[in-house]
Amino acid sequence: MAGFFKSPTVEDPVLGVLERAGGSWRCLLPLDGAQKILLSLFGSNREPDTTALEAARQIGPAWSAWRPCIQQALFDHYMPYAEAASEGGVAMPVIVRPEQVWAHASLQSIAITKLSGAITTEFVYAAAWDDDHLLGARFRAGRFIELCGSV
Repeated sequence: MAGFFKSPTVEDPVLGVLERAGGSWRCLLPLDGAQKILLSLFGSNREPDTTALEAARQIGPAWSAWRPCIQQALFDHYMPYAEAASEGGVAMPVIVRPEQVWAHASLQSIAITKLSGAITTEFVYAAAWDDDHLLGARFRAGRFIELCGSV
């Protein structure tokens, strides 16, 4: 009887074991070698959606190409905060080049979702300069589409 209430799991050859929890399928995805990030993707109660699985499998191979896009988007998001802080005398991390954002932004999770009917991969970041929001770097069909300032 105890197995009746156990969350279903699915074994994927690339992603490993995915478990159904909180209305989505989840696993820990290794990025940059040792770092493991929570990945969630949509699907039915029985299994992850096949298109969501395919999108999730592309994260590892595409990560090195996507990272510079995310870096630039985070830097572009930072700039107005830095300008406002300097005018208002507020303490703010000093970031003068895009590659410096990584010291002040951390990847919290990754989600494969459907936005406006299209499969979207969203990298969710916490940023020291914007403690009111989590930021979502979104990719669709392998291309960067936006940095959402409030995820």
